[in-house]
Amino acid sequence: MFKRLITITTLVFTLMSCNAKEPVVVIETDLGTMKVKLYNETPKHRDNFLKLANEGFYNDLLFHRVIKEFMIQGGDPDSKGAPAGKQLGAGEHGERIPAEFHYPQLIHKKGALAAARMGDQMNPEKMSSGCQFYIVQGKTYSDKEITRMEDNMKQQAMMRKFNELKKDHMGEIRILMQTQNREGIQELQNKLIKECEDYVAAHPEECKMSDEVKKIYKEVGGTPFLDGEYTVFGEVIEGLDIIDKIAAVETAPGDRPVKDVKMTKVYVEK
Repeated sequence: MFKRLITITTLVFTLMSCNAKEPVVVIETDLGTMKVKLYNETPKHRDNFLKLANEGFYNDLLFHRVIKEFMIQGGDPDSKGAPAGKQLGAGEHGERIPAEFHYPQLIHKKGALAAARMGDQMNPEKMSSGCQFYIVQGKTYSDKEITRMEDNMKQQAMMRKFNELKKDHMGEIRILMQTQNREGIQELQNKLIKECEDYVAAHPEECKMSDEVKKIYKEVGGTPFLDGEYTVFGEVIEGLDIIDKIAAVETAPGDRPVKDVKMTKVYVEK
């Protein structure tokens, strides 16, 4: 009875958390002001961003990496007062944050706020930076482009599953390699490929976009190839045009704006 009561209480608190008001952070820049809503579905990223904003951490930092039709990135502590020409992007603050993926609910549509991170080779868990973030500008996509992306999604799902299976069969693979059993290696490879194909057929959500997601990327735009790779934890609710203004500035090699674009003040809206 006590265990059941705990389960019910946990469920109630979970529902209350999901329905709680989503906090809003104001980002004032040299080119205008954006308001960003933070998602309750990503509590670790939400709370970290709120903490940094309340501490004034982002004040006077730069949007140090700007790529038109892709995204604007900021939050590098080394960008504060950085001299012209200095390469930025390696600065960190705080602990890395575990990934909080919620695809297809939270996607890289235009205006999405997402966490930057180190690459997969050094960061296979896809853990997020403790401070750096980016805001998506992206572009709109045609049906043909979306079909190509879905083909890539299928190939990536196949490869992920194949690597998992290969790891599970590593002992068997070593023996086959040591004995130079080519027939056995080919037989095992065919078996694993068949298992991958069966897995993909049983999990179409990993290989296809929903009609709703397709509509967003066709009409609103974004960067769909980043979905499931980087944590989306908020979205711009006011000031989408400011993203376009920042994304349009002239940049130097390394994607740093020639003329600094500063976050003059970042704070939590009361």
